[in-house]
Amino acid sequence: MAPHPAPFPATRLRRLRRTPQLRALVREATLTPSDLIWPLFIREGQDTREPIASMPGVDRLSLDIVVESAREAAALGIPAICLFPYIDPSLKTETCEEAWSRENLSNRATRAIKEAVPDIAVMTDVALDPYNSNGHDGIVRDGVIVNDESVEALVKMALAQADAGADILGPSDMMDGRIGAMRMALEAEGHKDVTIMSYAAKYASGFYGPFRDAVGASGALKGDKKTYQMDPANADEAMRLIARDLSEGADMVMVKPGMPYLDICRRAKDMFAVPTYAYQVSGEYAMLNAAFQNGWLDRETVMMESLTAFKRAGCDGILTYFAPEAARLLNG
Repeated sequence: MAPHPAPFPATRLRRLRRTPQLRALVREATLTPSDLIWPLFIREGQDTREPIASMPGVDRLSLDIVVESAREAAALGIPAICLFPYIDPSLKTETCEEAWSRENLSNRATRAIKEAVPDIAVMTDVALDPYNSNGHDGIVRDGVIVNDESVEALVKMALAQADAGADILGPSDMMDGRIGAMRMALEAEGHKDVTIMSYAAKYASGFYGPFRDAVGASGALKGDKKTYQMDPANADEAMRLIARDLSEGADMVMVKPGMPYLDICRRAKDMFAVPTYAYQVSGEYAMLNAAFQNGWLDRETVMMESLTAFKRAGCDGILTYFAPEAARLLNG
């Protein structure tokens, strides 16, 4: 009689991978269209799409087309869009007054979208770089990006955006104290329900280049942003920044960039258990698209894998230029 073979270990992990149905039952991270925020670049004009060379498939859109894009997002189940303006260079100054003009491009777009598509949430960018002749997120004095004067300007910008109907303000400037100042001003002016998603952990990254092309800030930038954006080597500092912004009145927090900083996303969610977002930034998008266009990576597989990684890392949602394409796939 042949000897009885030694028993195989009781746990065969492949059992739960055997069929699509079993894999679906045990899937730990699930991506849906409601996890996505779609960033859109806006420009003046009518019936105009202006391609952005460094971001294949992404255009600067005139207001009428932005409204149609908002309708598209709502139909796909995407809950929010985020607006970034491309400003006429003649409107850029060192003091950035256009940033809080009631009739600036961003505020007109917000009003138009909220009137036409009231059920979409509109997120806006609170930073001075699109309006700054120096290309910086804050006001520059004698070569220094000054903090407190910049915060005063950012508060005026935030109030103008809230007046226009923005649902979510996205302070991306990284000035100290700006969340508390904005929250107090919003409360005082009757905007108690306006949400703040703070770019709490925004790194001085090399992945932002195509975005600066998109908003017309590349040529204007003098120097770099390392005195106010975070050192890419730091993680503990990110937790201190998130804690501070939450204490000052932020409702949600963001990590930016995304994929190179998944460890920060995971730590933030584990430590604070608050709504946590990541921005899959322009450089990530451009890098993946270059590989797709060369046939080096499969577009649908890698796009969806990259977005799922954010959910696995603890993110509640993702700002991504892939949003409509991903939503169509998820909707079947």
